[in-house]
Amino acid sequence: MTESVLDYMTRLGRAAREASRVIGRASTAQKNRALQAAANALDAARAELTAANELDLAAGRANGLEPALLERLALTPDRIDGMIVGLRQVAALPDPVGAIRDMSFRPSGIQVGKMRVPLGVIGIIYESRPNVTIDAASLCLKSGNATILRGGSEAIHSNRAIAACIQRGLAEAELPAAVVQVVETTDRAAVGALITMPEYVDVIVPRGGRGLIERVSRDARVPVIKHLDGICHVYVSAHADLPKAQRIAFNAKTYRYGICGAMETLLVDQAVAGDFLPSMAAQFREKGVELRGCERTRAIIDAVAATEEDWNTEYLAPVLSIRVVDGLDQAIEHINQYGSHHTDSIVSENVGDTRRFVAEVDSASVMINTPTCFADGFEYGLGAEIGISTDKLHARGPVGLEGLTCEKYIVVGDGQLRGQASV
Repeated sequence: MTESVLDYMTRLGRAAREASRVIGRASTAQKNRALQAAANALDAARAELTAANELDLAAGRANGLEPALLERLALTPDRIDGMIVGLRQVAALPDPVGAIRDMSFRPSGIQVGKMRVPLGVIGIIYESRPNVTIDAASLCLKSGNATILRGGSEAIHSNRAIAACIQRGLAEAELPAAVVQVVETTDRAAVGALITMPEYVDVIVPRGGRGLIERVSRDARVPVIKHLDGICHVYVSAHADLPKAQRIAFNAKTYRYGICGAMETLLVDQAVAGDFLPSMAAQFREKGVELRGCERTRAIIDAVAATEEDWNTEYLAPVLSIRVVDGLDQAIEHINQYGSHHTDSIVSENVGDTRRFVAEVDSASVMINTPTCFADGFEYGLGAEIGISTDKLHARGPVGLEGLTCEKYIVVGDGQLRGQASV
């Protein structure tokens, strides 16, 4: 009798729960040994990884996958290098598990503090990017969690090849294979099962398009760490160094169009717009970026008329909306109204402006004189990230090791009884 999707996912969930107890008590040295061995396995399997990825890319092209998704899907030599570096960097990071802080004596004589512990089993649902498999696996492993990885059907061959390398690392460190499990079926019913198994799964992290994340948020019976969009802004203030601002804005948009930290809207203070926009627009046009602007923008440069929808759009493509604003107040108002609370940056040499911007912009990452594409766990020193959260509970911004743990209270006594004061 063929196993149903629900039975299959239940089997994975049960195995993950059992494995979570093993990895939760594993030593730092054992976890690091698994990570280093997985990095060595990836390095040795470059040809296999590339061949598997070519199968996915060919299928993607045949199925009319959008260019932005094809770009995310590609496992280039640089991205394989990045996965290897990420594994080694996570291995070098301090292990948060078991750290105890703020132990203090209470009037009763007991001591109270907090210990950092793994979340347990983390389900990760993602699209296109096969490198997420290694990022998620490494962070979950180091933070003492078991994980169930459900990648998109478009990356199934790549994900299987990567998973094989992870399994080699786990075996070398004598850890259960179920610490990291990649869902083998491409049946979408697997997602529905994964997000409704609170007895086996403690947290879900969806990484993908708005449709996926809205569905997971709506239907999950398990807590979700998520962000919907990356509508990121760069505000060029009246006090900006304009050559610096041009470099920052250009990098924020063109570093990679398909990442959630790419700038989608450029805000320019009306005091400098006439000096800033013409040469900035020329650079974007030379790169092939389509410009959409407000009326004041179009009075300065040639651009398509921006609509209300443009301010609410994450393009993930060589398209940029531009608005000329009256000043800092209007820039902050625009970002808080239209932004996705992901990442926003101000370019300014005025300390007062930058202080107000970082205090009043309600985003997970707020930057000064920096392109928004720096919003990345690797760049933040987290080794890698499992995602970028725009939630305020329980993690916000790039989610690394600490975001995959929580704290429990530790209470130490010596026979004290409640109602009796310490002598």
